Amino acid sequence: MGPRDNSNTPKRGDDGRRPPGGQTAGEAAREAGDGSGSAAGPGAGDDGTAAGTPEAATRAATESAAESAAARAAEAAAEAAARDERTATQRRTAAGRVRGRRADGLRLVPDPTPELPTPSVPPPPVSAEPSGSPEPSVSPEPSVSSGPYDSSGLSGPSGPSGPSSDPRVLAVRRFKEFGRRLRALRLGGSVVLLAVALTAGSVAVGALRDDGTGTVVAAAAPGVMSPAALNGGDLDANIKALQAHLRGQPKDFGGWATLGLAYVEQARTKGDPSRYPQAERALRRSLELRPGNEQALTGRAALAAARHRFDEALGYADRVLKENPYSERALCSRIDALVELGRYAEASKAADTADDRRPGIPVFTRYAYVRELRGDVRTARRVLEQALATAATPGDIAYVAAQLGQLAWNQGDYATALTDYARALAADENYLPALEGRARVLAARGERATAVAAMEQVVARFPLPGPLVELGELYEERGGEGDRARAADQYALVDAWTALARAGGVNADLDTALAAADHGDRASALRAARAEYARRRTVHTADALAWALHMGGRDAEALRYAREAAATGYRNALFLYHRGTIERATGHEQDGLASLRAALRLNPGFSTLGARQARAALEDAK
Repeated sequence: MGPRDNSNTPKRGDDGRRPPGGQTAGEAAREAGDGSGSAAGPGAGDDGTAAGTPEAATRAATESAAESAAARAAEAAAEAAARDERTATQRRTAAGRVRGRRADGLRLVPDPTPELPTPSVPPPPVSAEPSGSPEPSVSPEPSVSSGPYDSSGLSGPSGPSGPSSDPRVLAVRRFKEFGRRLRALRLGGSVVLLAVALTAGSVAVGALRDDGTGTVVAAAAPGVMSPAALNGGDLDANIKALQAHLRGQPKDFGGWATLGLAYVEQARTKGDPSRYPQAERALRRSLELRPGNEQALTGRAALAAARHRFDEALGYADRVLKENPYSERALCSRIDALVELGRYAEASKAADTADDRRPGIPVFTRYAYVRELRGDVRTARRVLEQALATAATPGDIAYVAAQLGQLAWNQGDYATALTDYARALAADENYLPALEGRARVLAARGERATAVAAMEQVVARFPLPGPLVELGELYEERGGEGDRARAADQYALVDAWTALARAGGVNADLDTALAAADHGDRASALRAARAEYARRRTVHTADALAWALHMGGRDAEALRYAREAAATGYRNALFLYHRGTIERATGHEQDGLASLRAALRLNPGFSTLGARQARAALEDAK
């Protein structure tokens, strides 16, 4: 279903410099070796050697991070000291739009408009709009506490078995504290110079803006209406501040655009599609006040992508890039849209262009995903590791580390996946993708009780289709008293989410097809899969259509789409399982058995239901 996270968070490198670490994604890819193929099998690291125990993997990762902390800090101090030698005008001249590098290695790009970050901690919903404002109000929902889930004692994010007590998370935190102390010692002698440099930089960024023609013009102080003001991490609190600001200055087009982006992010992090109409109204208001303004158009692109309207997203991104070729958010939205439309060759070129113009975490994560879709897992991991090395905020660290965890999970490397998720949860113990990924790994490792408890925790906060289906299958596998009814409840909630998503303007056909094929109305699953494939031909829509056709008894037709899903080289065990099942159903017995073995070899616990059925099929064939 496309990139694991479509956030466009602002990262280092926003002033056109190389991000810390000194490499673009392309340079990291060349070091890894283009087309180097897949990572080693389960339990192996990037170099094919044994990953060892989860604790050993954690120590290796965190010791490396601690050792590089001082070097990065010293580099940051040197760069900061040199920053006030370059005037704001020099960084924003028309020459800054020329592609390439200066003699000192800096990228020649203008300073961008600040962008909306991914919040580090998803807080509970707040009132969506104050009294007298055009947006409707939403009452805060009560906190969810399910109590002790099972005999494991897991009772919440900080419970006895929660991520806060995971030894991997604790180890990461210990090394992070060591890194902070080491950094403080190294920077002690340069603190005054660093403070002066940072102050000069912040004044320049806050006071000036490139008007798109190479002329530097004065800008109003952004205050709460700027996306930069949302960097604090408490998204709901910042939305309240924006709302209060807009009551006093209702003609602030930038404030309305930022509010729209904040609603999009709130919908994404909370799994609440009802925020999308609010985002649409705020962005429309911004465009009424200032037609064609870049911030609102990039917000429109983000909103369209969130609603799975990828043609629209591409159109908005292209409009922005026509005026500002260096807009990070638009560059990233363009990659996302092309990937989700199945235009992979164009997406690869777009990723290269974005990496050349705006190297940084948002671009690196997308560059990595494009590589993963082509089967180049080694390069994908190398680029994500570089992105993690440049991450400076808890939100960035959690985001990139969870991406690394997902990549390791897809390859069945559970030890590495748990280490990566531990790094994410050490930065933000409430980060949903890491919580969900950790639960899936625990289930694959046979730690069923803890996995059920962990997935219950995820679903209690964010009842999205993927976790709902996984929890339902875990209940079915457990088979205790009342578990069948509990599983049915999870599958019914998928239908409820789908209805809510459609009411919010989201095209939810792919989610419907995937869930309904195994646990719902198979006729509706096939209709949804056909509709989604007609809109966009990706490996994910091809796989969903193949499986829906198979479950509807149309295996001859399904085989074509199952093979299409494998055409790019994307390594996905669920796809292999679907393909193997369809091959056997069409009389290609040996091919089918080979595909099933490949699925289990790649990721033995890829799916609670699918992995069990694949093993049963192989056993029956003996």
